[in-house]
Amino acid sequence: MQDPAVTAIIPLYNGAEFIAQALDSVLRQTMRPARIIVIDDGSTDNGPDIVAGMAYAHDIALIRKQNGGQASARNLGIGHARTPLIALLDQDDIWYPNHLEELIKPFRETRYPELGWVYSNLDEIDRDGRMVTRCCLDCLPEIEHPKRTLAGCLATDMFTVPTSTLINRNAIEKVGGFDEQLIGYEDDDLFLRMFRFGYDNVYLSQALAKWRLFPGSTSHSAHMRRSRMTYLRKLLRTFPPDDAVGMLYWRQLLTPRFFPVLLNEYRQALRTGDKAALRTTVEDLQVLVPYFRRRSRILLRAMLPLMTHEWSAAMAANLADRNSPMLRGLLRFVLR
Repeated sequence: MQDPAVTAIIPLYNGAEFIAQALDSVLRQTMRPARIIVIDDGSTDNGPDIVAGMAYAHDIALIRKQNGGQASARNLGIGHARTPLIALLDQDDIWYPNHLEELIKPFRETRYPELGWVYSNLDEIDRDGRMVTRCCLDCLPEIEHPKRTLAGCLATDMFTVPTSTLINRNAIEKVGGFDEQLIGYEDDDLFLRMFRFGYDNVYLSQALAKWRLFPGSTSHSAHMRRSRMTYLRKLLRTFPPDDAVGMLYWRQLLTPRFFPVLLNEYRQALRTGDKAALRTTVEDLQVLVPYFRRRSRILLRAMLPLMTHEWSAAMAANLADRNSPMLRGLLRFVLR
């Protein structure tokens, strides 16, 4: 049976440092994609020139647009694709040569329910491309792979990294594509909606790509922090806590997932003395207060207004320390 054709889509924004490596990894595939599309999302460096230079020798389409984020760039690329399958690659990541050859295998089968996406493990590398962790998703045993339950999708970040996926284009279009309001968490949002629409997924435990993580990457950006709250509010609309089931999701899954992350951002703002960040993180924490149990709500409503003011040096140092007994005690009390 002939394999369904694949379009590789790479969003590009000021990625001159890495884009040639990313494209080389696509060109070295043992199963070449039918088309390669690079979406220049308003770059101000020479990344698009690098792509244009490579396009002369290879069948690479370069499409330019104003800056709007990875979600909008991916959606534009998907709109230009005509193949049944979409393979996403971030500009600073690298596919192993057998990436597409392995990911396409489950799509050769007739499956019910319909297969929405296949994804794999990854090797984590640093900015210089040096190995950090082999099969890094194995280090996160609490993450459910493949996605089988709504609770598994909501309780933690999904770690369905776009670079590791091969996706049914019809499924993406049916759920409305990536949410362009999100610049971070847009992948969790997309795959959650695909799961809720009933599409199946397959996880391959072997690492088929290199995932580059470093302080300047998207995963560590200020955009990611702001987008987290946009996604949190979207989850609130999707799973409104106005009945027993909705409140159960929030108390047992969503607040334990997001509260420690927001509290950690508050701790970092304390360490750096960033008063604007302190106010922002306290406002973000207040979003979650109504969804805790009564005693936790009482404590947080008393504490949060004080947290925007100057703490004593001893109190600030205590809260800023990640090993602080006070911090650990607060988390245990609130999340219990």
